[in-house]
Amino acid sequence: MSDGTTSPRLLPWTGAEGKRCLLVTDGTGPLSRLADTVERVQLEMALGLLDHAADILADRRVTPAQLRFTLARMHEALTDVHRIAESRGARLPAPACGDG
Repeated sequence: MSDGTTSPRLLPWTGAEGKRCLLVTDGTGPLSRLADTVERVQLEMALGLLDHAADILADRRVTPAQLRFTLARMHEALTDVHRIAESRGARLPAPACGDG
């Protein structure tokens, strides 16, 4: 997702104590490429988790522990996906005048 400019990028992981990690980059360096890979993996895992959650919801024999576990994983995945959306949205170019 390189646009050729140097701007802070919200990375797809957190630092100590859950604090946000930012990288000032033009989007072409090794840490940017690692972040792109991590984002891709996080999105793929979230998609797989959606399938698993559908299976869990369809199973009438599911236990409360299984539901809690699935909900905890969904919380983690939604947190990751939200961070990715925030990061990518912040890197979108500003609309040109008159574009809405």
